[in-house]
Amino acid sequence: MLPFKLVYHDGYDLHLGAHVFPSEKYRLIKERLLAEGFAEPSDFIAPDPASDADLLLVHDRGWVKRLKTGTLNPTEALRLEIPYSPETMEAFWLCAGGSILAARLALRDRVGFNIGGGFHHAFPAHGEGFCAIHDVAIAIRKLQQEKLVEQVMVVDTDVHHGNGTAAIFARDASVFTLSIHQLHNYPDEKPPSNIDIHLPDGTGDEEYLERLEEGCRKGMDASKPQLVMYVAGGDPYAQDKLGGLSLSIEGLKARDRLVFDLALKRGAVVAVALAGGYAMRLEDTVTIHCNTAHAAAEALMDSAGPTAAVQPSAG
Repeated sequence: MLPFKLVYHDGYDLHLGAHVFPSEKYRLIKERLLAEGFAEPSDFIAPDPASDADLLLVHDRGWVKRLKTGTLNPTEALRLEIPYSPETMEAFWLCAGGSILAARLALRDRVGFNIGGGFHHAFPAHGEGFCAIHDVAIAIRKLQQEKLVEQVMVVDTDVHHGNGTAAIFARDASVFTLSIHQLHNYPDEKPPSNIDIHLPDGTGDEEYLERLEEGCRKGMDASKPQLVMYVAGGDPYAQDKLGGLSLSIEGLKARDRLVFDLALKRGAVVAVALAGGYAMRLEDTVTIHCNTAHAAAEALMDSAGPTAAVQPSAG
């Protein structure tokens, strides 16, 4: 039995059809982790969908209503870059519930792992770049509302800048944001995070890991987070269709260990959302995401910290 739960629901599939975003990867990740003996069926836990009230902690009421009723205007639909369907919206609500659950489980187990989510391009009043709602921000606001955490850090390693995250938390000292990404890539406009690591095209394992470690150390020491929300994108991979960095599969797993190790050694807990991954070979994307789960287990095994690093703060 794993020392943490894997949050998953069959409804995570966005039902996008022939699309560059392979949302069937969520099911394939679960199947791979079971087939290789890493996980047992009892290691998986299904989330409830986030409530509309949860979404309204981050998103405008009108945006939530238009998503639910399928009344996006043409500009909003085009900006989202995915076809609209009720099943797709149900998947977003489920993924948000999954990130809330993963964050809660992290407080108990030191790591919580959502096999989904990471929709970091969503803004309060619009979505873009395949992201309709910002599950990570919703999870943060929900746990803060419940006074389970106060200080949070978002470590975003997707190849694309976390523009929605930066905008949502721009003037909030309780949430420290770090994004390490390819500079010359989507989105064109990059609102400032607390730390932005703008990488040149073709950056490989060594430089990437050096700069990530420097940024994480600086950010964690400055913000002293109780909870780290780790947006573990698979798209910095050298053979990703939407990326232009040159990380290897081994380098990406080293990235994951780096984030887990730095956070756990500082007494923070970590909740994972998997974010993007568009490798030429779908099986590579699945491997990269499965390796994040392996890295989490290895980091917990090697960590000598307490089994529950965060207690609910006083109301």
